[in-house]
Amino acid sequence: MSFSDLFDSEFKQRNKGHFSAIVRVALADGTIHPEEQDFLDKLAARLEISEAEYEEILSEPLKYPINPPYLHVQRLERLYDLTRMVHVDHHLEDKQEIMLRKLGIALGFTPSNVNHIIAKALSLVDKKVDGDTFVYEMQHMHK
Repeated sequence: MSFSDLFDSEFKQRNKGHFSAIVRVALADGTIHPEEQDFLDKLAARLEISEAEYEEILSEPLKYPINPPYLHVQRLERLYDLTRMVHVDHHLEDKQEIMLRKLGIALGFTPSNVNHIIAKALSLVDKKVDGDTFVYEMQHMHK
């Protein structure tokens, strides 16, 4: 196996882990709503998830581990995707918010500040900010 094949394989696994985390959030209330389905379809294409992989992840989202990104900016970008998924149906259910907190910890945010981070993330997504604004505001939330 060449080095580039190894890199591609690792990149693909990370994308599957990220996608499965988002599927878990979508399924937290027991169903995938049409808006969530649209978001999943677009995200799968962006993450280069094949149709077969897509179906497998939908049927077994716990099969793939959540691989937190090394860089803080990448963690915030993933948090943005997850928060948008939770907020897409415009009403939060307890299971979805609890799942978002758990995924926040899995992404590497500490238990002591995850509630504050999730509250800020939900506030920003509620204001319909774009990804760049989200990352900037999250990076500067304590300043």
